[in-house]
Amino acid sequence: MKLQHIHLLGICGTGMAALAGILKEQGYLVTGSDEHAYPPMSTFLEGLGIKVLNGYRPENLNPAPDLVVVGNVIRRENPEAQAVLAQDLPRLSLPEALNRFLVGPRHSIVVTGTHGKTTTTALIAWLLAATGRDPGFMVGGIARNFNANYRTGRGDYVVLEGDEYDTAFFDKRPKFLHFRPRLAVLTSIEYDHADIYPDLDQVVQAFHSFVQQAPGDGKILAWGDAPLVREVCRDAAASVAFYGLHEDAAWLATEIEPGAGGLEFSVFWEGRRWGRFFTPLLGTHNVLNTLAALAVMAELGEEPEPLQKALAGFQGVKRRLEPAGEYQGILVLEDFAHHPTAVSVTLEAVRRGYPGRRLVAVFEPRTNTSRRQVFQEPYARAFKDADLVIVREPPDLWKVEPEEQFSSQKLVADLTAQGKEAYYYPDTGLLLEGLLAKLRPGDVALIMSNGDFDHLLRRLCEALSEGEVQGSKFKVQG
Repeated sequence: MKLQHIHLLGICGTGMAALAGILKEQGYLVTGSDEHAYPPMSTFLEGLGIKVLNGYRPENLNPAPDLVVVGNVIRRENPEAQAVLAQDLPRLSLPEALNRFLVGPRHSIVVTGTHGKTTTTALIAWLLAATGRDPGFMVGGIARNFNANYRTGRGDYVVLEGDEYDTAFFDKRPKFLHFRPRLAVLTSIEYDHADIYPDLDQVVQAFHSFVQQAPGDGKILAWGDAPLVREVCRDAAASVAFYGLHEDAAWLATEIEPGAGGLEFSVFWEGRRWGRFFTPLLGTHNVLNTLAALAVMAELGEEPEPLQKALAGFQGVKRRLEPAGEYQGILVLEDFAHHPTAVSVTLEAVRRGYPGRRLVAVFEPRTNTSRRQVFQEPYARAFKDADLVIVREPPDLWKVEPEEQFSSQKLVADLTAQGKEAYYYPDTGLLLEGLLAKLRPGDVALIMSNGDFDHLLRRLCEALSEGEVQGSKFKVQG
């Protein structure tokens, strides 16, 4: 039977939305369902002309599609998933579908790791495109150079963000185990995804499995400053080259200095100076992400000079330290940071990028891991570079057993005990009112969440654009 109609369950996930765009571009009839549609994915799909069915229902499968792709957000008890099983409809997971419809016979470059995957994947895709290689890619965010989180491309390479989260309700393996890359990047290994992995050892085992399945004629580029990463790479069949800030790295970034709107740094490859580069990104962590991308390009035979020009044109990824605007002297930034390490390095980057300005950190502990107390103490250390911290109650806290729940009130109490100005709010509406009352000209307000935060960014910008900062008189929207 000819494949014509493909239906996606959980279509508003970043990876699933990318797949939807790929399939639409290839001429398939694409439909999908979800229950948590919010920008940027909802507007992205709308722009592609793909209608999102609101909610999961068996009737969403009428007429019956030729193939169903099931996102990992879908659980077996989902009524639409139950209908897929009852009708015995052909089904694939997201990584299986990417292999079939995007990678095919081409060479894949897979970026894995707890932190930095999205930026590094987008960087590699941009450098490949800017040097004329016409790549395909799938990334877990909107790459601003392409205004998309995917591209089919016609070149020899496809760049994929490899996630350690489970594949689907019918396949509990990590998603990245479905990929066999010619080149792989391993950015970091830390504990995360507490709803999937009971402890760090299980996370480490997942990365062990990924490294061990890399083909012997492949190459792994790994962050060598982390002993745990080096340990995981020890048994790799593929050859391994480490990148980092320490002298024993094959790829070394050094002489890091502030530049106009970013950072300048020198790169050494096997002890030889390879070039001086500028990245329009903030933070040492982004120097490492950039170093990994440059190492990938060198493995493909690229010279420094074209990369220097291309790198300066990288526009970043939406919601990764993305400026939302400056109002009444208050700069508003947005970032996806949710893990304690990500929060810490992001705040450090903003502190160094905007010296002399008061840094206001606004945080929503929204992920399955953030809602659990496993990171209670690390979060108390993560806000060291913020001058003022504002935290809301974790949404959907009822999904976590009471004895395992994260406490935003305790976080604020711990920060206050350290001498930090910090405030707790039970919901976003009250948080917005409190934030507006505390902001003043010259501040940098950094909004951190991996979700929509109840439209906080839009509501804050609207209120600031319509209000007067002096005297804290604002018109609060919504």
